[in-house]
Amino acid sequence: MRRALLFLCIPLLSCATAPRAGGPLYEDSALSADARVRDLLGRMTLEEKFWQLWMVPGDLDSDTTVYQHGVFGLQVRERGDVARGNDPGTAARRMAEKLNSIQRYFIERTRLGIPIIPFEEAVHGLYGNGGTMFPAAIALAATWDTSLMGAVATAIATESRTRGVRQVLSPVINIANDPRWGRVEETYGEDPWLTTAMTLAFVRPFEQMGVVTTPKHFVANVGEGGRDSYPIDFDERLLDEVFFPPFKAAIQQAGARSVMVSYNSVNG
Repeated sequence: MRRALLFLCIPLLSCATAPRAGGPLYEDSALSADARVRDLLGRMTLEEKFWQLWMVPGDLDSDTTVYQHGVFGLQVRERGDVARGNDPGTAARRMAEKLNSIQRYFIERTRLGIPIIPFEEAVHGLYGNGGTMFPAAIALAATWDTSLMGAVATAIATESRTRGVRQVLSPVINIANDPRWGRVEETYGEDPWLTTAMTLAFVRPFEQMGVVTTPKHFVANVGEGGRDSYPIDFDERLLDEVFFPPFKAAIQQAGARSVMVSYNSVNG
């Protein structure tokens, strides 16, 4: 089932270094981001604005008309026999070429030429053919080795950039306070100090290499009895001391540019 994911994100503007002769101001990277955004928003239709809130799995293999108004991001994956190749280098090149072709469509053949953000999962390795899978996040946290975590993150970020992926839906920095929750292995465990330290080690290499990270899920989506996305009733002190610190560190110290919201209510 396809799902739309809503993020707090900084969209990418056109990659052009200067506008075409007589072209729109938003294409001129010499201008401030605020000026470019104001110019671009003033030109967008309501439907084009809607599609810039939309991230979905997809590509242009079957139909391009569905994306004629653009789209914020696509999760592009290989299919069928192609995905069963074993050479990581070939797989990386193939994906990069595919994403380049898709990006060229959005820049050259949509009305406003807004590039997409190719995104993918990368909790403990970039999801995709030829991607390196490292030990699960809970195992990496069990090492208490932030240098190792940083090296792993650097490797994943490098593989992401090599393929053209510019946003990862990682890391999972929920506090695993109930082992019955089905996603404990994606987390850094139950301790907010360790989770914060691992979060910094993971996020920094990605953001320094220009790949947007997406700490998730904000906030406290592990409910009573280990239920996922269950209504939460925590007081402000508990949220401040246990659940907020990793997110604060990810954004304020490591420069994370995106946050994935949780699906649950918090205190109503």
